[in-house]
Amino acid sequence: RKKMERLPQDLVSKILIKLPAIELSKCKCICKSWLDLITNPQFTTNYYTVYNKNQQEHLLVIRRPFLCGLKTYISHLSWNFNDPKKHVLSEIFNPPYEFSSDHKYWTEIMGPCNGIFFLEGNPNVLMNPSLREFMVLPQSHFTPPQGFYSFTEYYGFGFDYKTNDYKVVVLKDLWLKETDERQNGYWNVELYSLNLNSWRKIDAEDLPLPFDIWGSSRVFTFVKNCYHWWGFVDGNIGDFVLAFNMVDEMFRKIKVPRIEYSSSSVECFKTLVPFDEHDTIGVIVYPIRGIEKYFDVWVMKDYWDEESWIKVYSVGPVPVIYKLVGFYGGNRFLWKDSNERLVLYESEKGNVRCLQVYGKYDSIRGVRYVESLVSLRRGNRSGRQCFSCSLIPDPLLNLGE
Repeated sequence: RKKMERLPQDLVSKILIKLPAIELSKCKCICKSWLDLITNPQFTTNYYTVYNKNQQEHLLVIRRPFLCGLKTYISHLSWNFNDPKKHVLSEIFNPPYEFSSDHKYWTEIMGPCNGIFFLEGNPNVLMNPSLREFMVLPQSHFTPPQGFYSFTEYYGFGFDYKTNDYKVVVLKDLWLKETDERQNGYWNVELYSLNLNSWRKIDAEDLPLPFDIWGSSRVFTFVKNCYHWWGFVDGNIGDFVLAFNMVDEMFRKIKVPRIEYSSSSVECFKTLVPFDEHDTIGVIVYPIRGIEKYFDVWVMKDYWDEESWIKVYSVGPVPVIYKLVGFYGGNRFLWKDSNERLVLYESEKGNVRCLQVYGKYDSIRGVRYVESLVSLRRGNRSGRQCFSCSLIPDPLLNLGE
């Protein structure tokens, strides 16, 4: 250990930054200088950028592969586009026993946000898969007013850089029990803080009313400190983007033009997506029906300018059976094919790859996987359900073929 202490810190840093996060967590036990280096915030930030820069393609995927039951599998997929045999490696994250049953499931996955992911479902979970950390969020204390019930929930997830906090926001609508009528304009908003490990109700006076959110907006869109939903108002007002700022905890309504598909007579999905390289948001428009589809891609060229929406390109035809389930990197589309398998399409190169995993009930979702040293174990651990999970070989790979 004394010899380790004598090594130049710059040299140690260059070596350690090339190791996977789970291996780095073990290296903290080597000596105090390594512990100080690995836990240094600057090293954590640099690691996220440097390590992930030249990695192979990796995805984090959730899906329910069987017709019976709601049990959701969380998989880590990796592959190399230069592999002539197109091998896909898949490992399954094995959560604690009490969260691996038909009664524990997830419907959406959001991230990565500095390597942290949010899984929406029963229960809601924060996860750093590279450190094998799996944290169950506490139940909120919100109860609807007497005579009302909540039916629809829309979640958002992001990072507050000012307080170094990860937050989950949820919008809940209200329905009148007596008539089963939705109370337009009545929404409750709650916010979860990782630092405090608790929920609190927040003021939503700046929430534009009335409004609703498109069910097809399922791609994680966290840009400029804001989580975004694709919203609409019935009547002539049309579509807009609803943004929630994780730092000042305020809502903002972003106007959008009449974004339509190339063939205006076709009924379409509109899915909000991030464009990380340009630090802005976009919308992908494509027809609901048909098994071969073209995608129109619109981008808000200047995030702060509501008049800067432009159509940047179209791609296709692509053999999509239903709808987009993921998008990242500005040109990588994830969708489900006719055999309910996950397929990746790189529009820039025209590469198509079947990723050999499948999901029933429209359950499959995919996001980019990255390595991260950001731990969910922080502050007072009292009341925190933060578990360690393991990786096991995927027995379901190719099962659907």
